[in-house]
Amino acid sequence: MQQRGALSWLGSVLLGLMGLLVSGSDFQHHRYEEMVRALFAVHNECPYITRIYSIGRSVEGRHLYVLEFSDNPGIHEALEPEFKYVGNMHGNEVLGRELLIKLSQFMCEEYRAGNQRIMRLIHDTRIHILPSMNPDGYEVAARQGPEFNGYLVGRGNAKDIDLNRNFPDLNGLMYYYEKTKGKNHHLPLPDNWEQQVEPETLAVIKWMQNYNFVLSANLHGGAVVANYPFDKSRDPRIRGRTIYAATADDKLFRQLARTYSYAHSWMHKGWNCGDFFDEGITNGASWYSLSKGMQDFNYLYSNCFEITLELSCDKFPAASALPREWLGNREALVSYMEEVHHGIKGLVYDENNNPIKNAEVSVSGIHHDVTTGVDGDYFRLLLPGTYTVTASAPGYLPSTSTVTVGPAEAIQFHFYLKTAPKQHIKAKPHNSKKFPPSSKASLKPGPR
Repeated sequence: MQQRGALSWLGSVLLGLMGLLVSGSDFQHHRYEEMVRALFAVHNECPYITRIYSIGRSVEGRHLYVLEFSDNPGIHEALEPEFKYVGNMHGNEVLGRELLIKLSQFMCEEYRAGNQRIMRLIHDTRIHILPSMNPDGYEVAARQGPEFNGYLVGRGNAKDIDLNRNFPDLNGLMYYYEKTKGKNHHLPLPDNWEQQVEPETLAVIKWMQNYNFVLSANLHGGAVVANYPFDKSRDPRIRGRTIYAATADDKLFRQLARTYSYAHSWMHKGWNCGDFFDEGITNGASWYSLSKGMQDFNYLYSNCFEITLELSCDKFPAASALPREWLGNREALVSYMEEVHHGIKGLVYDENNNPIKNAEVSVSGIHHDVTTGVDGDYFRLLLPGTYTVTASAPGYLPSTSTVTVGPAEAIQFHFYLKTAPKQHIKAKPHNSKKFPPSSKASLKPGPR
């Protein structure tokens, strides 16, 4: 913790020295067309390390544009982790949108200026930035502007659906499996799920299916705190009570949240917006229980670890406040991306050195597995320590090794699986896709 803190402080100093001077004229609120122009301007300035693509369209037909940073845009390189930032999920929470636009400009500028930290990050990571998941809601909020924006106006999409209450509810299934020793990762989606979600939600889920994301954050407003899973309480009868809902990776999630909070200029101080959060972090359910949220879905459906960043008391701050917010968040945004390079990573091969996709990698004592991507590579975020790690795949004998993780770069460790004799091949027990009854309790929407 102390070593990481020292590195974060050093990184902050370096960014401060190498970053461009910030003036109020550099900042503005971007309507949809202006946001698109800003993203394409970054691509035109840095065409060899960026790519722009759309993951789908909103209810009103606006593209959900993503700006990718990589030394090989459009290509997944084995052992290079995929990272994503998502902003403006709630249309009237706009600071994240503007920070991600500014972050994109900053990374392009610093790469061209020879900033070694930013260059290394782009060379070693495939970074995906979605500034606005809810462009329709933003336009509703923007028509009112900062001075008159209401707490809920523009929060939902064009059909006034809250996108952070719109993902398939996998928590109930996970909590059921915890009692029955069932599956602990990549939980199945309910039947007809595509007809049950909004176009923006559908686009993000398809995006997650197409990219093997390792780490993510979604940027909100209305509080100042780094919020981590689980968002949904294990007790469906809870109304108004707050009970901590830990994941199997609770210590890791706390560290990820602290990484952002302590690199942020004031989040870690705890007192913000009339609330107090120790170290500037909170477990979601400990704050208030939220069902069908995006960060829980990431953890339960994919290999991705996601936290929710609440970044401003004012959901729609004035343009004059944006320079201060950028300086307050700049180091934290970079430091959090660097967290994708901790733990262990490697390839899972068969005995003929062919990569095995969808192999499971499990860590003894942590009941949450990850799977290999199409290239056979896996990424398992872990805190420093010594772990017993097992790789397994249908038709192969499992392989177990002891791996020691340090505080610096991820340890590379490859697994080689031997084909199992026929008598060792057993059918896996079937886990029903039927979901346990879910709570009908409704809660007043909070910042998340």
